[in-house]
Amino acid sequence: MRLGGVRSFALELARGPGGAYRGGERLSGRVLLEAAAPLRVRALEVAARGGAATHWLEGRSVGVNAVSCDFAAAETYLRRRQLLLRDTGETTTLPPGRHEFPFSFQLPPTLVTSFEGKHGSVRYCIKATLHRPWVPARRARKVFTVIEPVDINTPALLAPQAGAREKVARSWYSNRGLVSLSAKIDRKGYTPGEVIPVFAEIDNGSTRAVLPRAAVVQTQTFMARGARKQKRAVVASFSGEPVGPGRRALWQGRALRIPPVGPSILHCRVLHVDYSLKVCVDIPGTSKLLLELPLVIGTIPLHPFGSRSSSVGSHTSFLLDWGLGALPEQPEAPPEYSEVVADEVAAGGRSPLPLPQAPDVSLEGPFLAYIREFRYRPPPLYSEEDPNPPPRATRPRCMTC
Repeated sequence: MRLGGVRSFALELARGPGGAYRGGERLSGRVLLEAAAPLRVRALEVAARGGAATHWLEGRSVGVNAVSCDFAAAETYLRRRQLLLRDTGETTTLPPGRHEFPFSFQLPPTLVTSFEGKHGSVRYCIKATLHRPWVPARRARKVFTVIEPVDINTPALLAPQAGAREKVARSWYSNRGLVSLSAKIDRKGYTPGEVIPVFAEIDNGSTRAVLPRAAVVQTQTFMARGARKQKRAVVASFSGEPVGPGRRALWQGRALRIPPVGPSILHCRVLHVDYSLKVCVDIPGTSKLLLELPLVIGTIPLHPFGSRSSSVGSHTSFLLDWGLGALPEQPEAPPEYSEVVADEVAAGGRSPLPLPQAPDVSLEGPFLAYIREFRYRPPPLYSEEDPNPPPRATRPRCMTC
């Protein structure tokens, strides 16, 4: 064992390896240093870094030569530094054994969700550096995950999405009929694990059978130097039954479940992650008929109370527009007040409303507030004419009379 050597040097985060952070939180942890002998240290620092970067190559031909164009871009979101042992020009001697150095950073209020793609990524890491005299610096690095919240309980993401397309089926320059497609979903925002009820109508006016399909597609867009590079992937899909010639098919809420995927990334300058619902009809002998509805995958699910009413209201409106009549799910009616009171009286053997207490009695345990009924008379109706005009005898005279 070498004199003055470092037996171990590592980083630990307070939330462990599986913990995720968001903007505005504190990133806390500790640096673990184990010395085999008295250790001379000049400085110990911790730095947190985070940002997005994109990079890809595109080849093109110039005469007989092939030229590669390099596209790269970067954006920084996090840059913090903290000195645990300050460099004062003199070395600090640490005794042998285990040493812990805690640290804490305040994350910026707005960050971008961690992401790994083919031509770009969003990464966050924290790095500790140990500086010693006449010895190369020792480093330890730890990667952490950031998940920026995306709330789908907004009017824009709770609005229904709909569209319609049609195409003429052709074969050898002759028309085979018209194929039309219309589709609708109850809202734009969803979270992983939710089911998208797909409502669609396929009208096949051609002479051959067509096949309808639906899929949730993820589109990764990488940007650098004014150029764009896209990569698409299907994350969930299903196929419907073939629709024969001259027939019409109707999807009354076909279920399409969203798998565990990353949320949408919409506020990054160098890369975007978007989602869409694509409903298409495969037409033999003709390019497919495609209808695309935008989606936003969030992290905060639909609230059961406040936004539920607006979602159910929009859900009801477009179901009635499609002529489906009844809702697939009806909110459960609350119980009758008499039933609740009867159950409580039977259980406790006492009146559900407590007796008025004296001011010096402590209010411990459950109690109900007593609200006095409003019994003031309503104000009189407004009228341009005075209903009780003063008599003429008491009317004021002018000064010249």
